Amino acid sequence: MRHASFPPIALTIAGSDSGGGAGIQADLRTFQAFGVYGCSALTAVTAQNTLGVQVVRALPAHLVQSQINSVLSDLPVSAIKLGMLATPALARVVHRALMAAPNLPLVCDPVLIATTGATLTDHAVLPIYRSLLIPRADVLTPNLPEAEALLQRRIVTRSDMLEAAQALLASGARAVLLKGGHLDGKDVHDLYLEPALAPRWFSARKQKCRGHGTGCTLAAAIAAGLAHGQSSLQAVSHAIAYMRRHFGASAPLGHGKLSVVLPEPVPAPGVVEKHD
Repeated sequence: MRHASFPPIALTIAGSDSGGGAGIQADLRTFQAFGVYGCSALTAVTAQNTLGVQVVRALPAHLVQSQINSVLSDLPVSAIKLGMLATPALARVVHRALMAAPNLPLVCDPVLIATTGATLTDHAVLPIYRSLLIPRADVLTPNLPEAEALLQRRIVTRSDMLEAAQALLASGARAVLLKGGHLDGKDVHDLYLEPALAPRWFSARKQKCRGHGTGCTLAAAIAAGLAHGQSSLQAVSHAIAYMRRHFGASAPLGHGKLSVVLPEPVPAPGVVEKHD
């Protein structure tokens, strides 16, 4: 049981970004910003920076499972964020490890392709994701290319987005946040869907900078909200507001075109906002 004076704990299961913009590094920064103690299970090591991804190496599946078991057997984790799973073996072993914690809220971010276009995940992972991991997700957070890969269909309009989100719910996810940044137009439209609620659109003007690690940061922020006891909609709403508030201040730290989101502390972590 968590001590009353200690912050909630979240576990991120994801790859490492040597440039610090995405993956484990982004997740832990975001957890800290939201007043959450972060633990990690590393699934892969990448050599990457603001110019691109140079090398991707998946870790042995048994080592990943040992990391997850080590954390869950000792620490009172309140939420889990799942990111990059480079191989089918990793997807299977992570699913087995998560079976030991069936009631922990899980945010699944199906990382497939880096912002630069580099492939991060073997497409043989997709059937395992569909059959085992989507049904375990409390919140599934694909962007449009990831949703297209999972569903094997094109998504080019907001109507397509609604149909895709409904299909992902039908696959077993308890809630879906379908990120619409890849749609044409001057505005970005993100869609939140869960069975008991009407579709919820989060729309805003697109930012000009090319962000790196935004998907990881958003999913980690949602997991942090769940760790604080928020509902899925509350956690998603707060995470999107946080991202849009700070995305414009992202920094071009290197020689490449990618800007890194630099999370700032949330003024009152864990405050629950009510929605009608």
